[in-house]
Amino acid sequence: MAKIWLGAGLMLLAACAQAQNYPLKPVRVITPFTAGSAIDTLARVLGQRLGDTWGQQVVIDNRIGANGIIGTEAAAKAPPDGYTVYLGNISTLAVNPHLYLKLPYDALKDFAPVTMAATIPVVLVVHPSLPVKSVKELIALAKAHPAQLNYASGGVGSAQHLPMEMLRVNTGINIVHVPYKGLGPAFSDVLGGQVSMMFTGVSNVVPHMKTGRLRVLAIGSPKRSATLPEVPTVAEAGVPGFDFDSWTGYLLPAGTPANLITKLHADITRTLAAPDVREKLIPLGFDLVGGTPEAMATLIRTDIARFGKLIKDAGIKSSD
Repeated sequence: MAKIWLGAGLMLLAACAQAQNYPLKPVRVITPFTAGSAIDTLARVLGQRLGDTWGQQVVIDNRIGANGIIGTEAAAKAPPDGYTVYLGNISTLAVNPHLYLKLPYDALKDFAPVTMAATIPVVLVVHPSLPVKSVKELIALAKAHPAQLNYASGGVGSAQHLPMEMLRVNTGINIVHVPYKGLGPAFSDVLGGQVSMMFTGVSNVVPHMKTGRLRVLAIGSPKRSATLPEVPTVAEAGVPGFDFDSWTGYLLPAGTPANLITKLHADITRTLAAPDVREKLIPLGFDLVGGTPEAMATLIRTDIARFGKLIKDAGIKSSD
Protein backbone atom coordinates (compact mmCIF):
# COMPACT_ATOMS: atom_id res chain seq x y z
CA MET A 1 0.00 0.00 0.00
CA ALA A 2 2.86 2.36 0.87
CA LYS A 3 4.36 1.81 -2.59
CA ILE A 4 1.01 2.70 -4.20
CA TRP A 5 0.77 5.95 -2.25
CA LEU A 6 4.42 6.72 -2.99
CA GLY A 7 3.85 6.15 -6.70
CA ALA A 8 0.76 8.35 -6.71
CA GLY A 9 2.66 11.07 -4.88
CA LEU A 10 5.52 10.97 -7.35
CA MET A 11 3.10 11.19 -10.26
CA LEU A 12 1.41 14.22 -8.67
CA LEU A 13 4.77 15.92 -8.12
CA ALA A 14 5.74 15.23 -11.73
CA ALA A 15 2.45 16.68 -12.98
CA CYS A 16 2.91 19.82 -10.87
CA ALA A 17 6.45 20.23 -12.16
CA GLN A 18 5.20 19.80 -15.72
CA ALA A 19 2.71 22.65 -15.29
CA GLN A 20 5.25 24.90 -13.55
CA ASN A 21 7.80 24.43 -16.35
CA TYR A 22 5.27 24.58 -19.20
CA PRO A 23 5.92 25.27 -21.98
CA LEU A 24 9.32 23.80 -22.78
CA LYS A 25 8.86 24.05 -26.56
CA PRO A 26 6.72 25.95 -29.11
CA VAL A 27 2.94 25.77 -28.67
CA ARG A 28 0.71 25.24 -31.68
CA VAL A 29 -2.68 26.95 -31.84
CA ILE A 30 -4.96 25.35 -34.42
CA THR A 31 -7.60 27.67 -35.80
CA PRO A 32 -9.87 26.47 -38.62
CA PHE A 33 -10.17 29.97 -40.08
CA THR A 34 -8.33 31.74 -42.88
CA ALA A 35 -5.36 34.02 -42.33
CA GLY A 36 -6.57 37.60 -42.05
CA SER A 37 -10.01 36.65 -40.69
CA ALA A 38 -11.24 38.18 -37.43
CA ILE A 39 -10.51 35.06 -35.38
CA ASP A 40 -7.08 34.69 -36.99
CA THR A 41 -6.31 38.28 -35.97
CA LEU A 42 -7.38 37.50 -32.42
CA ALA A 43 -5.25 34.34 -32.37
CA ARG A 44 -2.15 36.19 -33.54
CA VAL A 45 -2.45 39.12 -31.14
CA LEU A 46 -3.00 36.81 -28.16
CA GLY A 47 -0.40 34.33 -29.44
CA GLN A 48 2.31 36.96 -29.64
CA ARG A 49 1.63 38.11 -26.09
CA LEU A 50 1.51 34.53 -24.76
CA GLY A 51 4.77 33.77 -26.55
CA ASP A 52 6.40 36.73 -24.82
CA THR A 53 5.09 35.51 -21.47
CA TRP A 54 6.26 31.94 -21.98
CA GLY A 55 9.52 32.62 -23.76
CA GLN A 56 8.41 30.15 -26.41
CA GLN A 57 7.03 30.63 -29.90
CA VAL A 58 3.26 30.32 -30.39
CA VAL A 59 2.60 29.00 -33.89
CA ILE A 60 -0.79 29.78 -35.44
CA ASP A 61 -1.81 26.81 -37.60
CA ASN A 62 -4.63 27.79 -40.00
CA ARG A 63 -6.25 24.43 -40.81
CA ILE A 64 -9.10 25.53 -43.05
CA GLY A 65 -11.69 23.60 -45.01
CA ALA A 66 -14.99 21.71 -44.74
CA ASN A 67 -16.71 24.37 -42.64
CA GLY A 68 -14.02 24.14 -39.97
CA ILE A 69 -14.14 20.35 -39.70
CA ILE A 70 -10.56 19.73 -40.89
CA GLY A 71 -8.95 21.93 -38.26
CA THR A 72 -11.29 20.86 -35.50
CA GLU A 73 -10.68 17.16 -36.16
CA ALA A 74 -6.91 17.75 -36.15
CA ALA A 75 -7.16 19.47 -32.77
CA ALA A 76 -9.39 16.76 -31.31
CA LYS A 77 -6.91 14.04 -32.30
CA ALA A 78 -3.77 15.89 -31.16
CA PRO A 79 -1.78 14.58 -28.17
CA PRO A 80 -3.28 15.86 -24.88
CA ASP A 81 0.02 17.30 -23.69
CA GLY A 82 -0.77 21.03 -23.75
CA TYR A 83 1.28 21.72 -26.86
CA THR A 84 -1.69 21.76 -29.24
CA VAL A 85 -4.36 24.32 -28.36
CA TYR A 86 -7.58 24.78 -30.31
CA LEU A 87 -9.31 28.11 -30.96
CA GLY A 88 -12.84 27.09 -31.90
CA ASN A 89 -16.03 29.03 -32.35
CA ILE A 90 -19.80 28.90 -32.41
CA SER A 91 -19.91 27.30 -35.88
CA THR A 92 -17.44 24.48 -35.29
CA LEU A 93 -18.64 23.59 -31.80
CA ALA A 94 -22.36 24.41 -31.63
CA VAL A 95 -23.60 24.40 -35.24
CA ASN A 96 -21.70 21.67 -37.09
CA PRO A 97 -23.08 18.92 -34.80
CA HIS A 98 -26.50 19.62 -36.33
CA LEU A 99 -25.36 19.87 -39.95
CA TYR A 100 -23.26 16.73 -40.36
CA LEU A 101 -24.39 13.19 -39.61
CA LYS A 102 -20.85 11.79 -39.50
CA LEU A 103 -18.88 14.57 -37.86
CA PRO A 104 -15.38 13.24 -37.06
CA TYR A 105 -15.30 14.86 -33.63
CA ASP A 106 -17.62 15.30 -30.66
CA ALA A 107 -17.74 18.92 -29.49
CA LEU A 108 -18.49 17.89 -25.90
CA LYS A 109 -16.48 14.69 -25.46
CA ASP A 110 -13.33 15.38 -27.50
CA PHE A 111 -12.34 18.71 -25.95
CA ALA A 112 -11.53 20.21 -22.56
CA PRO A 113 -12.61 23.86 -22.50
CA VAL A 114 -10.07 26.36 -21.19
CA THR A 115 -11.70 29.78 -21.48
CA MET A 116 -13.85 31.92 -23.69
CA ALA A 117 -11.72 34.42 -25.58
CA ALA A 118 -14.16 36.87 -27.15
CA THR A 119 -17.55 37.51 -28.59
CA ILE A 120 -17.69 39.14 -32.01
CA PRO A 121 -20.87 41.16 -32.50
CA VAL A 122 -22.42 40.87 -35.96
CA VAL A 123 -24.19 43.72 -37.70
CA LEU A 124 -26.87 43.70 -40.37
CA VAL A 125 -25.66 45.68 -43.38
CA VAL A 126 -27.25 46.48 -46.72
CA HIS A 127 -25.89 47.87 -49.95
CA PRO A 128 -26.87 51.55 -50.30
CA SER A 129 -28.84 50.73 -53.45
CA LEU A 130 -31.41 48.94 -51.27
CA PRO A 131 -34.04 51.57 -50.36
CA VAL A 132 -34.20 50.88 -46.62
CA LYS A 133 -32.76 52.67 -43.60
CA SER A 134 -34.07 50.50 -40.76
CA VAL A 135 -34.86 46.90 -39.90
CA LYS A 136 -38.59 47.65 -40.02
CA GLU A 137 -38.25 49.07 -43.56
CA LEU A 138 -36.23 46.02 -44.61
CA ILE A 139 -38.88 43.63 -43.27
CA ALA A 140 -41.63 45.60 -45.03
CA LEU A 141 -39.72 45.56 -48.32
CA ALA A 142 -39.02 41.83 -48.05
CA LYS A 143 -42.69 41.10 -47.35
CA ALA A 144 -43.77 43.24 -50.30
CA HIS A 145 -41.35 41.41 -52.61
CA PRO A 146 -41.10 37.78 -51.39
CA ALA A 147 -38.07 35.78 -52.61
CA GLN A 148 -36.68 38.79 -54.46
CA LEU A 149 -34.14 40.03 -51.90
CA ASN A 150 -30.96 38.03 -51.36
CA TYR A 151 -28.31 37.83 -48.68
CA ALA A 152 -24.72 36.57 -48.66
CA SER A 153 -22.88 34.35 -46.19
CA GLY A 154 -19.57 32.56 -45.87
CA GLY A 155 -21.36 29.22 -46.18
CA VAL A 156 -24.12 27.08 -44.72
CA GLY A 157 -24.08 27.24 -40.91
CA SER A 158 -21.64 30.16 -40.83
CA ALA A 159 -21.82 33.12 -38.44
CA GLN A 160 -23.29 35.14 -41.32
CA HIS A 161 -25.89 32.55 -42.30
CA LEU A 162 -27.45 31.77 -38.92
CA PRO A 163 -28.39 35.28 -37.76
CA MET A 164 -30.11 35.98 -41.08
CA GLU A 165 -32.04 32.73 -40.77
CA MET A 166 -32.93 33.74 -37.22
CA LEU A 167 -34.27 37.02 -38.63
CA ARG A 168 -36.18 35.16 -41.34
CA VAL A 169 -37.77 32.70 -38.90
CA ASN A 170 -38.65 35.41 -36.37
CA THR A 171 -40.26 37.77 -38.91
CA GLY A 172 -41.67 35.43 -41.56
CA ILE A 173 -39.87 37.13 -44.44
CA ASN A 174 -38.93 35.19 -47.58
CA ILE A 175 -35.36 36.03 -48.64
CA VAL A 176 -32.86 34.07 -50.71
CA HIS A 177 -29.58 32.73 -49.28
CA VAL A 178 -26.47 33.06 -51.47
CA PRO A 179 -23.71 30.97 -49.80
CA TYR A 180 -20.06 31.55 -50.68
CA LYS A 181 -16.92 29.60 -49.90
CA GLY A 182 -15.74 31.96 -47.21
CA LEU A 183 -16.51 35.39 -45.80
CA GLY A 184 -14.18 37.31 -48.13
CA PRO A 185 -16.00 36.78 -51.44
CA ALA A 186 -19.40 37.10 -49.75
CA PHE A 187 -18.50 40.46 -48.26
CA SER A 188 -16.99 41.66 -51.54
CA ASP A 189 -20.21 40.96 -53.42
CA VAL A 190 -22.29 42.86 -50.88
CA LEU A 191 -19.86 45.77 -51.19
CA GLY A 192 -20.21 45.57 -54.97
CA GLY A 193 -24.00 45.42 -54.86
CA GLN A 194 -24.28 41.96 -56.44
CA VAL A 195 -26.00 40.80 -53.23
CA SER A 196 -28.29 43.02 -51.18
CA MET A 197 -27.29 42.37 -47.58
CA MET A 198 -25.63 40.23 -44.93
CA PHE A 199 -24.72 39.92 -41.27
CA THR A 200 -20.99 40.35 -40.68
CA GLY A 201 -18.52 41.31 -37.97
CA VAL A 202 -18.30 44.89 -36.75
CA SER A 203 -14.63 45.19 -37.72
CA ASN A 204 -15.43 44.46 -41.37
CA VAL A 205 -17.95 47.25 -41.81
CA VAL A 206 -16.64 50.32 -39.97
CA PRO A 207 -14.38 51.61 -42.80
CA HIS A 208 -17.10 51.11 -45.44
CA MET A 209 -19.81 52.58 -43.24
CA LYS A 210 -17.79 55.81 -43.01
CA THR A 211 -17.37 56.02 -46.79
CA GLY A 212 -21.01 55.25 -47.48
CA ARG A 213 -20.35 51.97 -49.29
CA LEU A 214 -22.47 50.09 -46.75
CA ARG A 215 -25.46 51.01 -44.63
CA VAL A 216 -25.59 49.50 -41.14
CA LEU A 217 -29.11 48.81 -39.89
CA ALA A 218 -28.66 47.01 -36.56
CA ILE A 219 -26.45 44.84 -34.37
CA GLY A 220 -27.35 41.25 -33.52
CA SER A 221 -26.23 41.35 -29.87
CA PRO A 222 -28.69 41.85 -27.02
CA LYS A 223 -26.86 45.09 -26.16
CA ARG A 224 -25.32 47.85 -28.26
CA SER A 225 -21.66 47.77 -29.24
CA ALA A 226 -19.12 50.17 -27.75
CA THR A 227 -17.62 50.42 -31.24
CA LEU A 228 -20.94 51.52 -32.81
CA PRO A 229 -23.00 52.91 -29.92
CA GLU A 230 -25.39 54.73 -32.26
CA VAL A 231 -26.48 51.50 -34.00
CA PRO A 232 -29.59 49.89 -32.43
CA THR A 233 -29.86 46.20 -31.66
CA VAL A 234 -32.11 44.10 -33.89
CA ALA A 235 -34.36 43.62 -30.86
CA GLU A 236 -34.62 47.39 -30.37
CA ALA A 237 -35.25 47.83 -34.08
CA GLY A 238 -38.40 45.73 -34.05
CA VAL A 239 -37.58 42.03 -33.61
CA PRO A 240 -38.04 41.29 -29.88
CA GLY A 241 -35.86 38.55 -28.42
CA PHE A 242 -33.33 38.55 -31.26
CA ASP A 243 -29.94 37.54 -29.85
CA PHE A 244 -26.92 36.49 -31.88
CA ASP A 245 -23.24 36.91 -31.05
CA SER A 246 -20.45 34.94 -32.65
CA TRP A 247 -18.07 33.65 -29.97
CA THR A 248 -14.67 32.02 -29.90
CA GLY A 249 -12.66 30.30 -27.21
CA TYR A 250 -9.70 28.12 -26.33
CA LEU A 251 -9.91 24.37 -25.79
CA LEU A 252 -7.50 21.46 -25.38
CA PRO A 253 -7.82 17.83 -26.47
CA ALA A 254 -9.78 15.73 -23.98
CA GLY A 255 -7.49 13.99 -21.54
CA THR A 256 -5.15 16.95 -21.05
CA PRO A 257 -4.01 16.98 -17.39
CA ALA A 258 -6.06 19.30 -15.19
CA ASN A 259 -3.00 21.21 -14.01
CA LEU A 260 -2.12 22.15 -17.60
CA ILE A 261 -5.69 23.34 -18.17
CA THR A 262 -5.39 25.47 -15.04
CA LYS A 263 -2.04 26.88 -16.19
CA LEU A 264 -3.32 27.77 -19.66
CA HIS A 265 -6.51 29.24 -18.23
CA ALA A 266 -4.55 31.53 -15.93
CA ASP A 267 -2.14 32.67 -18.65
CA ILE A 268 -4.80 33.24 -21.33
CA THR A 269 -7.21 35.13 -19.07
CA ARG A 270 -4.34 37.29 -17.83
CA THR A 271 -3.46 38.04 -21.46
CA LEU A 272 -7.06 38.94 -22.29
CA ALA A 273 -7.01 41.48 -19.46
CA ALA A 274 -3.72 43.10 -20.51
CA PRO A 275 -4.25 46.79 -21.41
CA ASP A 276 -2.12 46.68 -24.58
CA VAL A 277 -4.02 43.62 -25.85
CA ARG A 278 -7.37 45.29 -25.18
CA GLU A 279 -6.20 48.47 -26.93
CA LYS A 280 -5.47 46.44 -30.05
CA LEU A 281 -8.55 44.23 -30.13
CA ILE A 282 -11.50 46.22 -28.77
CA PRO A 283 -11.38 48.83 -31.58
CA LEU A 284 -11.60 45.92 -34.03
CA GLY A 285 -15.00 44.98 -32.58
CA PHE A 286 -13.99 42.20 -30.15
CA ASP A 287 -15.62 41.98 -26.74
CA LEU A 288 -12.91 40.22 -24.73
CA VAL A 289 -14.46 37.79 -22.26
CA GLY A 290 -12.35 35.28 -20.33
CA GLY A 291 -14.20 33.10 -17.81
CA THR A 292 -13.90 29.64 -16.33
CA PRO A 293 -13.64 26.33 -18.19
CA GLU A 294 -16.98 25.36 -16.65
CA ALA A 295 -18.66 28.50 -18.00
CA MET A 296 -17.38 27.76 -21.49
CA ALA A 297 -18.57 24.16 -21.30
CA THR A 298 -22.02 25.39 -20.27
CA LEU A 299 -22.10 27.86 -23.18
CA ILE A 300 -21.25 25.13 -25.68
CA ARG A 301 -23.98 22.83 -24.35
CA THR A 302 -26.53 25.67 -24.30
CA ASP A 303 -25.77 26.81 -27.84
CA ILE A 304 -25.79 23.26 -29.21
CA ALA A 305 -29.39 23.05 -28.00
CA ARG A 306 -30.31 26.60 -29.06
CA PHE A 307 -28.97 26.34 -32.58
CA GLY A 308 -30.29 22.84 -33.00
CA LYS A 309 -33.77 24.31 -32.65
CA LEU A 310 -33.01 27.18 -35.05
CA ILE A 311 -31.55 24.85 -37.67
CA LYS A 312 -34.60 22.60 -37.42
CA ASP A 313 -37.09 25.50 -37.54
CA ALA A 314 -35.30 27.10 -40.49
CA GLY A 315 -34.91 23.84 -42.39
CA ILE A 316 -31.17 24.37 -42.78
CA LYS A 317 -29.22 21.50 -44.31
CA SER A 318 -25.53 21.16 -45.02
CA SER A 319 -24.45 21.87 -48.58
CA ASP A 320 -22.31 18.70 -48.46
